[in-house]
Amino acid sequence: MRNRCLTAGAKSDRKNLTHGKMALFMDTRLILRKVTDLRCLTPRRYRVKEKWAATHAKHPPTRLALHHFDATYSVQLGKLWPSVRVAMLSERKYGALLNNFCHDAVLVDLQAKGCRDFITNREEDAKPSLEQNSEAEAQEECTDVSLKKSDVDGQEINLSPNIKCLVFPRGDVTRFKPAKPDAYGLLSYYLMDAASVLPCLALDVQEGHNVLDLCAAPGGKTLSLLQSQAIRFLCVNDTSVSRTMRLRKVLHSYVPKQFLTDEKLRITSFDGTKWGDIERNTFDRVLVDVPCTTDRHSLMEDDNNIFNKIRVGERRRLPQLQLELLLAGIEAACPGGEILYSTCTLSQNQNQGVVEQAICLARENHGIQLEAVSLRPLTQMFRNTFHFAPDLHLGEMVIPHLAANFGPIYMCKLKRLT
Repeated sequence: MRNRCLTAGAKSDRKNLTHGKMALFMDTRLILRKVTDLRCLTPRRYRVKEKWAATHAKHPPTRLALHHFDATYSVQLGKLWPSVRVAMLSERKYGALLNNFCHDAVLVDLQAKGCRDFITNREEDAKPSLEQNSEAEAQEECTDVSLKKSDVDGQEINLSPNIKCLVFPRGDVTRFKPAKPDAYGLLSYYLMDAASVLPCLALDVQEGHNVLDLCAAPGGKTLSLLQSQAIRFLCVNDTSVSRTMRLRKVLHSYVPKQFLTDEKLRITSFDGTKWGDIERNTFDRVLVDVPCTTDRHSLMEDDNNIFNKIRVGERRRLPQLQLELLLAGIEAACPGGEILYSTCTLSQNQNQGVVEQAICLARENHGIQLEAVSLRPLTQMFRNTFHFAPDLHLGEMVIPHLAANFGPIYMCKLKRLT
């Protein structure tokens, strides 16, 4: 009997000891949770190497993008690449696209802060910029002055007086504050890369034109086109349904409801590459702002980065997709109409290469004759606001520069001959 009591007591003591250890263990875990890094408290022989898959990517997309750009753009841009590289890795400058539908008078306030509308106030741009006159450009001016003059005199671009975009002076990196809504809930300005307005200006929309924005999201260029207040009918499309929803939200934040009716504006989510089968020979102006490697985003953001390893195939297919979109835009334009192709990349394969192929395929497969329209007048107008790449045989390109950190934006204008 006594042995049984001892045995029961031993079991009870053992049970209490176990509960005590568990309580101590739980208390220890709570304490350890409050310590952010125990690595310094752990003897070296007991430390375990972190697994890359469980923590950080060994080669993040931004680093892969930089390696790719170093390999390709150093050859493509030559001596310009180091300065462009520094600018692209720095904070970009923005412009404030004024919303003509808003009733708040923000223009005076922004001008008081040192901003200027680079579109309508071009007195400074008429004077050559010392910073722009690099050795390469100086040599070009000496060897090909007559060609430049004929380009400027022979081509005319009518800038819309209603499109206004304010920027801070060269070298000024002041940030714009977020826009505030007016009494009707419309925001007073849209913040965007000011160079993104140039394709809309180059498109030269005239009164009564029917316009197609084939790859419209997120909506900055669509808003720029609407600010001209000259479009009779605007069709905006984006293949992605989610991006189209974002586009709708942007338009409802800046444009009154009476301008968003089906008679004036149509928003669709069709496959843009099939637009030639949907509406052929229809539009006076077509903007084809294609998906691309979006160089700045690829260098600065790992999220949704085209250089992610799982998106290698998508990235390699980009030039083919861009070519199909441009051909669809060419078919959608009416004879005598104009098409503006644009990207936000420095890549020659995605820029001039795509346009050259489109011109050949449009002639061979569709019997459509195209001519490239010189955009040199545009670069002359805004050469003191933006930094343009020299010696492009087809189209024009804004390249990032620390003093004018806009872009990259490539644009090429094509006219469909009758």
